[in-house]
Amino acid sequence: MNNRIVCQKCQYYYVTWEPANPHGCNAYGFKSKTIPSVVVKRSSNQDCSFFKQKNTQN
Repeated sequence: MNNRIVCQKCQYYYVTWEPANPHGCNAYGFKSKTIPSVVVKRSSNQDCSFFKQKNTQN
């Protein structure tokens, strides 16, 4: 997959407000200093398989 995954557009992404680990992923169940899709790619050499576009319609 050559398209960059933008976690902020994913329904599983959240901001933790913790200075040491500001990014969270509910799908994988972790918090990190780095955007979750980058952590997943570095650790598994696979793109995130849980990305699901947020529903932005009200």
